[in-house]
Amino acid sequence: MGSPSVEILIDSFIDSLIAERGYSENTCRAYLTDLKEFESFSAQNSRIRTIKRRQTGAYTPASIDSLTVRKYLGYLHQKNKKTTIARKLSAVRSFFRYLVKQGIIDNNPTELILTPKQEHPIPTYLSVDDMFRLLDSIQTDSLLGLRNRAIFETLYSCGLRVSEAAGLNTLDVDDSAGLVRVLGKGARQRIVPIGRKALQAIKDYRQRLAKDAGVYFDENGPLFLNRFKKRLSPRSIARILDKIVMECSLLVPISPHVLRHTFATHMLDAGADLRVVQELLGHKSLSTTQKYTHVSIDRLMETYDRAHPRK
Repeated sequence: MGSPSVEILIDSFIDSLIAERGYSENTCRAYLTDLKEFESFSAQNSRIRTIKRRQTGAYTPASIDSLTVRKYLGYLHQKNKKTTIARKLSAVRSFFRYLVKQGIIDNNPTELILTPKQEHPIPTYLSVDDMFRLLDSIQTDSLLGLRNRAIFETLYSCGLRVSEAAGLNTLDVDDSAGLVRVLGKGARQRIVPIGRKALQAIKDYRQRLAKDAGVYFDENGPLFLNRFKKRLSPRSIARILDKIVMECSLLVPISPHVLRHTFATHMLDAGADLRVVQELLGHKSLSTTQKYTHVSIDRLMETYDRAHPRK
């Protein structure tokens, strides 16, 4: 019996990400897309090499060598940014590590291949004044207005990913302790503080929801509901924010993730420790959090240039 095909092994690898490592559906979908692209390229490359050498031979995981991976990177460079190339290479690396671990191949062809050097663009964020202007612009004279205010107060107060905010349930919010239980990437739970304004916004929204729709706070269901009393999706939250930003006339392109960047930047600017911010954001690696220090250093330089008497 021959070795399983590359396509079958990719499916097995994706199953292992879900079962053993608790990866989210979106992450697994991205891995699958990247690996299918690599499989298509490597299969074509294998056919070309076989024809050129007038050889016969099956296309198997063991037939994929470091030269094939390097050619794939060259192919990606023609149409992708460095960050995208790094992500795709990471998926391929993880796949081959899995194959080595399973004893399907002896050597990992990606082992000696370096990740392309990354550019580190400074994250987009709002100033404190613009952030307050955005939140204060949300009208609260309707149920949906109260909900929207509660959503974005919570995003900014806790530094949540939009998927984390959409996934909150009512019992995840501990009003008396001022804490929120968050289910983050890789099904990792963390507890984060939430400010009084966000708590009040949630309370106002849920009281109005109980009055208008008969949905009470102590019923453990989704915290933020759409007009059909179902869980509000991350995409819907992004669309709501687009509308609010347009009405607010802010000049910076803003997504829900910008509010997370803004939270981290404001915390660091106010003197928060980098490791504390890492915990609050739910970052697995400190290096992911460190990108926000560039923002704060830029702010320091601006202040220095403006204030120092002998420039």
